Amino acid sequence: MATSLGVVIAEAPLERNDSGLYPAGEGWFVVNARDVQWFDSNGLGFYTPFEGESARFSQLGFNIGILRPGEPSCMYHAEGAQEDFLVLSGECLLIVEGQERHLKAWDFVHCPPMTRHVFVGAGDGPCLLLGAGARISGRALVYPVDDAALRHRAGVEKETSEGAEAYASYGRPWPAPCPPEFPGS
Repeated sequence: MATSLGVVIAEAPLERNDSGLYPAGEGWFVVNARDVQWFDSNGLGFYTPFEGESARFSQLGFNIGILRPGEPSCMYHAEGAQEDFLVLSGECLLIVEGQERHLKAWDFVHCPPMTRHVFVGAGDGPCLLLGAGARISGRALVYPVDDAALRHRAGVEKETSEGAEAYASYGRPWPAPCPPEFPGS
């Protein structure tokens, strides 16, 4: 039996810039990952968060990342919210709690809050990685020192809780169109 809430959720407006589509307001939407705005992060792969600056997802974040061999997804970190990942294609190296694990397509990774982790592209071609994480206001975040992460250019030399400090050598990501490594591009 269907129940009516008496509420209609409006469709979010989508806007386009030189890099692709992004939601410009609240509401539901449908968009193809090839058509959305991506970000190039200067040595930390490409990613799309499916969000716009004025239309952030309040409860759950999703992104797709593309990692070339040897390219880290981010800096080795732990945060006070659950994160989950699915390797869609290619291979990568997971560094989790100081251990290295080789991952391939369809491997799933669950990280409870405060699990230290990072992914590094591996194999002969790009790795496509889907990430999802809970959005918790005021959550803890730390970038700990880890030898395995440092060996793969994915770690800090001095522990910090400041993202700007952890990513200082990479600079800010910039909007980019869907990268040619994306399947079907």
